[in-house]
Amino acid sequence: MNSNPPWQMARRAQRMNPSVIREILKVTERPGIISLAGGLPSADTFPVEAMRAASERVLRDTPREALQYAASEGYGPLRDWVAEQLAGQGLKVDASQVLITTGSQQGLDLVGKVLIDAGSRVAVESPTYLGALQAFNPYEPEYQSVPGDDDGPLADALALAQGARFFYVLPNFQNPSGRCLSETRRAELVTQAQALDLPLVEDNPYGDLWFDAPPPASLASRWSEGVVYLGSFSKVLAPGLRLGYVVAPKPLFPKLLQAKQAADLHSPGFNQRVVHEVIRDGFLRDHVPTIRTRYKAQRDAMRAALERHMPAGCHWTVPSGGMFFWVELPAGSDAMALLPKAVAHGMAFVPGAAFYADHPKPNSLRLSFVTVDAERIEQGIALLARALKETR
Repeated sequence: MNSNPPWQMARRAQRMNPSVIREILKVTERPGIISLAGGLPSADTFPVEAMRAASERVLRDTPREALQYAASEGYGPLRDWVAEQLAGQGLKVDASQVLITTGSQQGLDLVGKVLIDAGSRVAVESPTYLGALQAFNPYEPEYQSVPGDDDGPLADALALAQGARFFYVLPNFQNPSGRCLSETRRAELVTQAQALDLPLVEDNPYGDLWFDAPPPASLASRWSEGVVYLGSFSKVLAPGLRLGYVVAPKPLFPKLLQAKQAADLHSPGFNQRVVHEVIRDGFLRDHVPTIRTRYKAQRDAMRAALERHMPAGCHWTVPSGGMFFWVELPAGSDAMALLPKAVAHGMAFVPGAAFYADHPKPNSLRLSFVTVDAERIEQGIALLARALKETR
């Protein structure tokens, strides 16, 4: 009998890699580790009582419908709500263009499945969201990184992406860099993308988490026929619900829907009804500001700790929203080599190299400030600085 396994992996499986962040999170489960690594929202912000009450109402009023198979497009009233909210932000969208997804991560997978052929070019920011690279990789794209600065990707550099299937961009408080595109930069990017006939995939999970002023209008509101827009309920309600949405130009929507049907038939109908029950009467208008207040205080604590403890030669930009600081260590530093030393001291972060499609910066790292209180943020940054000083 042949002792070799009978399975032959598809070529795309070779492009699948474990999440560096998920592997690091295993390390942070050790007792006493101060984790500034995970991109998780604070569990203290989850509206538990509102969810409990909504679940009871759904099971009381529409139990059979909530527990039955549902439409692949999503729960109609929830799609209506999304379209109405986006229209209020200047995005011309009809509910028929809204596809409810199992987290916005599934939206990225559907976009990849429908738009990427093996060997086709996909443009991404530098750095970019690791989860997007994981979603796109199985479809075997060739990446074109678009260089940028602290204000985001450079519009003139989009010429490098001419001929790409799309440019994937996170304009608001980007994961990992925390940067937010200015009004001027957004206008320049859309103008240049239109000139190049380069579609955009706009990912916006963090846009509601602004601290002092809301971000400028979305890219999709400026070029609705050329932008696929992704949103999420994970950061404003709870990630365990696994609900997000894609807003697609009308010619693209049917294929995304077919890809969704093949993937999972539909996102959980019970969850969709519960979320709609929670948010339909304006709950988020009161709830989201409490998240902003909490996160802003933690952002301020991390900024103060970085200024107090980090050695000369380090660079960071203070985020105006979201969940992350992006730190560049002195030239010649290696954040991946620094990580085990930091863990030995009792703290963890995410090395920045994982967030690049190519040409990674080994001296970069990401810090999350939303799941740790101010005292432990102070302790964690002090431990990071100590580990860094010992490696120099």
